[in-house]
Amino acid sequence: MNFVTRFAPSPSGYLHLGHAFSAWTAWRAACDHEGRFLLRLEDIDTLRCRHEFEAPLFDDLIWLGLDWEEPVRRQSEHFDEYAGVLERLKALGLVYRCFKTRTEILEDIARAPHGVGEVYRGPDTPLSADEEAARVAAGEAYAWRLSLDRCRDHLGPRFGAMCFVEEGVSATKREGAREVAADPAPLGDVVLARKDVGTSYHIAVVHDDALQGISHVIRGEDLFELTPLHVLLQTLLGLPTPIYRHHRLLLDENGKRFAKRDQAATLQAMRMSGETSEGLRSIFRR
Repeated sequence: MNFVTRFAPSPSGYLHLGHAFSAWTAWRAACDHEGRFLLRLEDIDTLRCRHEFEAPLFDDLIWLGLDWEEPVRRQSEHFDEYAGVLERLKALGLVYRCFKTRTEILEDIARAPHGVGEVYRGPDTPLSADEEAARVAAGEAYAWRLSLDRCRDHLGPRFGAMCFVEEGVSATKREGAREVAADPAPLGDVVLARKDVGTSYHIAVVHDDALQGISHVIRGEDLFELTPLHVLLQTLLGLPTPIYRHHRLLLDENGKRFAKRDQAATLQAMRMSGETSEGLRSIFRR
């Protein structure tokens, strides 16, 4: 199998140490397997992502010693493709409009017999076609949610048989390659798009990974729990499931994940303070 992986940051701020570690981990894996390394910009959030962050992002990765294939895929240039994916799911009857606000969702969860802290599992009574049409005509905001119940009915036995190969770490332990059951139930009926934004991370990442022939998804272990949802979408859409490799997260001195608001941990700040790329890579190798 050809080894193809990617690093897919959002240009909503400067790269920090955690981003750099994830990028280096994926790039190093591609080098070790004489494979391909792609760079993708996940910029579907047009409010937070800004074009002026792209050049510094590229500069930081080059300084770190990484290279990648051109052209760089920008998700904001492909909203029509993601809309097509959503239309396929609509045609299968697997998604529904949800007009509930975040507060109403939390109230529904609290009233449900499975208790507070669970996830949204759909309305007890679906809207009638007339009521839905009236609310759309009135201009109400809504989200498109994936119905797990409908997915289960649509896939039949295949729903319970979904799995993926994990080569990295789970949230609690470090292991070798293993097959993991892909159970999306703990995530509930997730949002796949909104009225004002016709896609989501989930649709875009699954579509792009298949389109670009990604064989190995290498990303932080904080995304491990989303993988069953992505496997479900791959199964529904007839797309291949890559091998997953979720790596450990770099943490600050307080044991917290680095974030874009941590200006001292950005690569730009570290470069200005005299840090070298080799010094940074030595930290990553530990």
